[in-house]
Amino acid sequence: MTRDIAVVAFAQSDHRRTTEDVSEVELLMPVLHEVLGRTGLKTSDIGFTCSGSCDYLAGRAFSFTLALDGVGAWPPISESHVETDGAWALYEAWTKLLTGDADTALVYAYGKSSPGSLRDVLTRQLDPYYVAPLWPDSVALAALQAQALIDAGGTDEHELAAIGTRSRRAATLNPHAQLRGSLPQGEYVVRPLRTGDCPPVGDGAAAVILAAGERARELCDRPAWIKGIDHRVEAHSLGVRDLTDSPSTRLAAEKAGAFERPVDTAELHAPFTAQEVILRQALGLDDSVRVNLSGGALAANPMMAAGLIRIGEAAARVHRGESDRALAHATSGPCLQQNLVAVLEGDPR
Repeated sequence: MTRDIAVVAFAQSDHRRTTEDVSEVELLMPVLHEVLGRTGLKTSDIGFTCSGSCDYLAGRAFSFTLALDGVGAWPPISESHVETDGAWALYEAWTKLLTGDADTALVYAYGKSSPGSLRDVLTRQLDPYYVAPLWPDSVALAALQAQALIDAGGTDEHELAAIGTRSRRAATLNPHAQLRGSLPQGEYVVRPLRTGDCPPVGDGAAAVILAAGERARELCDRPAWIKGIDHRVEAHSLGVRDLTDSPSTRLAAEKAGAFERPVDTAELHAPFTAQEVILRQALGLDDSVRVNLSGGALAANPMMAAGLIRIGEAAARVHRGESDRALAHATSGPCLQQNLVAVLEGDPR
């Protein structure tokens, strides 16, 4: 890396089960105004814009072009889009700033899952020849992963329940969370996963601003410097993978420099409780690391934005001086198929 790049601002919406009263643009605009307001920048000051979303959620092709109304694309802007979680849009923006073509970047992501059946929509991520025609939904696949982990002796239902309880209690301090406080585990959704082991379905949006070098220090009192970032992918076929492990997460963390020194905070994109167990093992996180102080995806899981929110939450703790070295993780696809890891640090105090 030839340039120092940092997250200098983060904003997110209040995540709700449904937002029938607003469009994607109306959901996004307050978040964009807030993140720009934190830095004093205007849209015209941004050198590059990149977004993450999914046409399958919106039910129409090139739906991201409508969201540009919330950004303001006139006069013309330098803009790009990824058809996945906004964490990967941040990765593209990071590479753009590394080239020196821009000094600032706006990254945003949004998703409205409420209009349709999310469990059915996500089957379209699967192998279209052998798996997708069987319509195994996202919760059923996560249950297969959880059962495999239990059978291997890696966890049990009691530990999974404790993860769900801890996450949602932590969310009591997060005003944007969809679920807060102590919640019962509830009935089985797909055995061995109960209601408390699964993420809520909801709508939401998030945005961050990146800046390079001294520009970052001008815009933020304590920038969250991206010391390393990398993403890797597992085999598409679930049958050739060990669902109880996440080697792609481990490799991404290694390439991002996460194992060079301990981190004090981690935001893990683990939509299901068993996935937190797998990620902790892959990342070598012991009990000294504070995990998902925001409540994580078990408290709010807006599709296409939850991974970007993990990076934003980790960065915000660096901004506030609550963390010196934080790890952020994002995932996409069934059973932790694709994984991104970023390491964020603040200037020495």
